[in-house]
Amino acid sequence: ASRAAVVLEALREEPSVSLRLNPFMRVEGLFEGCREVEWSPWGRFLEKRPAFTLDPLLHAGAYYVQDSSAMFVGHVLRQAVDRFGGREVLDLCAAPGGKTTDNAASLRECYGGGFCLVANEVIRQRAAVLRQNVVRWGDPNVWTCSRDPKAFGACPESFDVIVADVPCSGEGMFRKDAGAAAQWSRDNVALCAARQRRIVADVWPALREGGVLIYSTCTFNLFENDGNVRWIRETLGAEKIEMEIPEGVIATQEGYLLAPGFVPGEGQFCGCLVKQPQNCPVHFNTLPQYLRHQVSPLSANADIPRWGNAPSLRSGGDFRAIASLGSLVAPPDGGPASLGNTEGEGRRGAPDGKEAMHAKAMSIEGGGWLKVEVDRETALKYLHRDSVVLPDAPRGVIALSYRGLTLGLAKNIGSRCNNLLPKDWRIRMDV
Repeated sequence: ASRAAVVLEALREEPSVSLRLNPFMRVEGLFEGCREVEWSPWGRFLEKRPAFTLDPLLHAGAYYVQDSSAMFVGHVLRQAVDRFGGREVLDLCAAPGGKTTDNAASLRECYGGGFCLVANEVIRQRAAVLRQNVVRWGDPNVWTCSRDPKAFGACPESFDVIVADVPCSGEGMFRKDAGAAAQWSRDNVALCAARQRRIVADVWPALREGGVLIYSTCTFNLFENDGNVRWIRETLGAEKIEMEIPEGVIATQEGYLLAPGFVPGEGQFCGCLVKQPQNCPVHFNTLPQYLRHQVSPLSANADIPRWGNAPSLRSGGDFRAIASLGSLVAPPDGGPASLGNTEGEGRRGAPDGKEAMHAKAMSIEGGGWLKVEVDRETALKYLHRDSVVLPDAPRGVIALSYRGLTLGLAKNIGSRCNNLLPKDWRIRMDV
């Protein structure tokens, strides 16, 4: 009861403002002196919320605006990878991309370029936002797609780590989002808990034996949190992993809870499990009938391709050579992100040529175009897709940069520049 009183009191306060720096796109002096987030080496608290949309560095990928509690999932991933390894990672419910970009930074710091992170979002509109944020972040080892979780379950033993930030009733967002409180109901909690079990059961075969599942929600109730983690352990066959946690994080029976009043950010739950070998039997008969065909063991000799035509990174393969598996499409230029298409859909939803060029330009590996530094006013005009004039710049396709970071491409024809920023990515507010 006392914990509930603390949370209820905190919900009346203004939410904190935090962001996470991109360690591979450093800008000297950026947010220097800001208080650090205890569980994130790149997390920073701000005293007040600026107009982030009007900061060119946000669009250039220098940082990502993210609640500090959400950064705790990255803290758990770093501990899990340190103890169990994990070069091939699936971020299952990834939009809008906060946890994906955090995971990408952690994996690159650990493995350099020797990892593959697949970021998936089943809802197409949200997947487009995910792709945009991944491209901004600039990591060429992150791939985006839009598939139902059971599509991954059809590819057994594919991932060392699966991060499942599952859709939930959103109790942890009540302070920031009045709509979340208005939509809450007991029936919605029950619906979310059942959907979360289905999502995990669908994707479970894709996790390797000894692999790690990181299960998270932004809600407080036992049904969607401890109850579901216990169900995963007992029904699918997993063992809970104990984590080192900072002060303020509440250890529950099955995981870890962050709540306003105890930590500066919003609500977040996270549990971490390691998948047991198949000789630790799955309690198949306890599953609902509609789930049984989705989690039944698949033959080791089944003719199901692995992710891509390249061998696993475990045997020295290069996952940037990923080809198509009906849903995952490697962009023709080798850029960092693509939105997958399903069979029979052609290229609907996949990046066009302009977007693929933009992705290559934004990559931390660079796209090979000559960089032309611009001031803030010109940068905002470009990001608004207004006409810009660069009389001293060379003719042809160039990369515009602000404080050393690429904003995108333009074709300088002398009297003006043709703006090559993807149309849907422009700043829509007045600049």
